[in-house]
Amino acid sequence: MNILYDERLDGPLPPVDRPRLAAALREAAPGLTLLERREELAPYECDGLAAYRTAPLLVALPEQLEQVQAVLRVCHRLNVPVVARGAGTGLSGGALPLASGVLLVMARFKAILEIDPAARCARVQPGVRNAAISQAAAPYGLYYAPDPSSQIACSIGGNVAENAGGVHCLKYGLTVHNILQVRMLTMAGEHLTLGSQALDAPGFDLMALFTGSEGLLGIITEVTVKLLPKPEAARVLLASFDSVAAAGHAVAEIIAAGIIPGGLEMMDNLAIRAAEAFIHAGYPVEAQAILLCELDGVEADVLADCQRVEALLRAAGAASVQQACDEAERLKFWAGRKNAFPAVGRLSPDYYCMDGTIPRRALAEVLEGIARLAEQHGLAVANVFHAGDGNMHPLILFDANQPGQLERAEALGGAILELCVAVGGSITGEHGVGREKINQMCAQFSSAEIEAFHRVKAAFDPQGLLNPGKNIPTLQRCAEYGALHVHHGQVPFPELERF
Repeated sequence: MNILYDERLDGPLPPVDRPRLAAALREAAPGLTLLERREELAPYECDGLAAYRTAPLLVALPEQLEQVQAVLRVCHRLNVPVVARGAGTGLSGGALPLASGVLLVMARFKAILEIDPAARCARVQPGVRNAAISQAAAPYGLYYAPDPSSQIACSIGGNVAENAGGVHCLKYGLTVHNILQVRMLTMAGEHLTLGSQALDAPGFDLMALFTGSEGLLGIITEVTVKLLPKPEAARVLLASFDSVAAAGHAVAEIIAAGIIPGGLEMMDNLAIRAAEAFIHAGYPVEAQAILLCELDGVEADVLADCQRVEALLRAAGAASVQQACDEAERLKFWAGRKNAFPAVGRLSPDYYCMDGTIPRRALAEVLEGIARLAEQHGLAVANVFHAGDGNMHPLILFDANQPGQLERAEALGGAILELCVAVGGSITGEHGVGREKINQMCAQFSSAEIEAFHRVKAAFDPQGLLNPGKNIPTLQRCAEYGALHVHHGQVPFPELERF
């Protein structure tokens, strides 16, 4: 069972005098675009998780860093919460605004400030689209490795806030592994620089702490990203399987052989059929599961690895294995995977995209568990995930117009995340916690760990004004969550018995 936002648990927000706040912001930040009318606020009521909606008190659209600093200082002085938003493509409600707070939209900061091919890095503003970095670096034979499926729209600031990954994160890492430096503003409007443009920086690794902090610690104003040389060659193998368990076994065999693919993705039958009908990627629609395995690097090594992987796939029970015959077919294979989410959206009026991570050894077990849970809740689930690193994206199909279906979808999503934790995994891989998974944080972490998270938050934001009510639950919320599960015969973790 999920608990939605409840002021009894998360603390009521004080009322804010909107005219007074708007006047103070305009005085402190001349030229600042402020949205106040209901019809202007409506487009900002949610991020990519549209099931949760709140109209913000005000929307601020700065174009200069001085305006951002002024907004923060005014809100700090008046004790007004601030929620940062980038492109709004997040899927966990991380950019869900507050009715008593300012939504600070950083989308207009979209300049690529510098590309340094010698140092293989680029300095960019937070509103720059992920894909735009690689496009700008292409003339130098370089690219930015993390490639979330929303890369044509999502912004680098949001990628840092959520520690985004993508289909190539198995070999090249998440956002945290591909950035060198972040410049930010605290809630009090103070400038901080985390990390360094060198390969290492003195002191604690605060940049790694900040990456994935979901807007709780500061506002990103600039990011220095690493750029990599484009691989000399890239080849994709498409393998079909008669069972999901066999595909999961193949993943384990590839990794056990010491091969680290550039990408290793799995889709189940429902996702395969949806993607094929939408993209016509050439997927075998009769397969119960497919694996997409990309090998990249030096041409000779790639060819040798393709032969080894094909042999491993066939030995693991692949019904068929085909290699993309050219670059166009390679891109088509990937287009099917990267468009799986919108493709599944054609099957149902609504779907709920989950994000959990599990050990690779538990792939088959968890997929079987998801099937059982889906049947219990009376809803269909399509599975698409980064098989190489165990990051799963079950897509729960439902119709919000049918009474009770949204609640069932939420309950199923929570049960899936708790299953991930039970097998030694995590409630999130790249989408973040936001508002969506705040209850499952209580299943993932002990009360002592949650208290530590609150202390880290307070070190950066003592008043708790940045994105309050997200990511870190209160102990009272966890006690309520635990009581619900105990009532249903479950105990998320033993520490809850102390509350």
